[in-house]
Amino acid sequence: MTTTARVLAAIAVILLATGAEALHAQGAASTAVPFLLISPGARASAMGETGVATADDASAIFWNPAGLGFQKGMELGLSHSNWLPQFQQSDLFFEYANFKMAMPEINGTIGAALTFLNLGEFERRDEANNLLGRFKSFEVAFTGSYGTQIDEDLALGVGLHVIHSSLSQLGTAQETGSGTATAVAADLGILYRPSKFLLPFTDEEIGDHFAIGLAFSNMGPSITYIDEQQSDPLPTTLRLGLAVDLVKEEYNRLTWSTDVTKLIIRREDKKADNFFTALTKNNYFNWNSYTLGTGIEYWYSDFVALRFGFFHEDPQWGNRRFLTFGAGVRYEIYGFDFSYISTDISNERSPLADTLRFTLSILWDRAKTPPDDGTRIPADDSKN
Repeated sequence: MTTTARVLAAIAVILLATGAEALHAQGAASTAVPFLLISPGARASAMGETGVATADDASAIFWNPAGLGFQKGMELGLSHSNWLPQFQQSDLFFEYANFKMAMPEINGTIGAALTFLNLGEFERRDEANNLLGRFKSFEVAFTGSYGTQIDEDLALGVGLHVIHSSLSQLGTAQETGSGTATAVAADLGILYRPSKFLLPFTDEEIGDHFAIGLAFSNMGPSITYIDEQQSDPLPTTLRLGLAVDLVKEEYNRLTWSTDVTKLIIRREDKKADNFFTALTKNNYFNWNSYTLGTGIEYWYSDFVALRFGFFHEDPQWGNRRFLTFGAGVRYEIYGFDFSYISTDISNERSPLADTLRFTLSILWDRAKTPPDDGTRIPADDSKN
């Protein structure tokens, strides 16, 4: 193995250590560009990495674009994380920016996001250990999304990714290709959020207290670095989520959210199957191949939030197990959230241990009251 190959192998280790890529114990399936699976925002991360059914802010671009269909106004979010802090590499970091804007003229809300994972700088050396140069490795994706309401209770959403992976500008040994590749992928989501729903066999009305979401993310052709026979599948993901408002009062709101996630990928020998083959031939009843995330969020007066969650992945498919914690504050149009990952419940020390995420958001129109159309009833000051 040349030194260049060792460098690329080191990069691969970094990518695998993110825990964002699931690997079968026998190595039967793996994906390229696993950075697309990193939970980008602090809020969802603190809730056990869940967000398919909540999807009520700009992060819906990542979790479920159908969530955009229920949203109004504009929002800008900026997230940062020093990725894999156990490696103690200052140039290993993750950045995410998103923006959404309601557009009544097209009967929906549009969104855009930029995802960036910096893998650091590497030396390129020959077999005699002579320095041939240095290069930087990174991966980046741009996403455009659109969500619209089909009716009062149902929304659909779509998204499109342009992905660029730059692991190395040169191939290893006699290979003619390089460690760079570009690909496109699509998202599709649906979100059911009923305004009225009578609980079966009871007279209890639970409408406006729960939501169910389903999303397919990163659907597209395999990505090729060296040649077509060594192509890698994109991390196509199936997510199903449920969110329930356990408490929904004027000053107190408690929400429970749960997601189950599965990678829809297959590989025959070295070549990755296309998306449609993987979709139709996947074993959906292999329950060990699903991950589980669950969490709760408590809001006091839409001002302060506390969050807690749990994430579990089968040992044969990655063995990520951790607790998540976080909090958030909102003041007028500004918001700040952070999350923390604890892997103390795991038998092994994970590179994800002590990961912190920070998100700053600006929510335009948040502090504004609806315009007075002449029908509003004045407050009765005599009761004060």
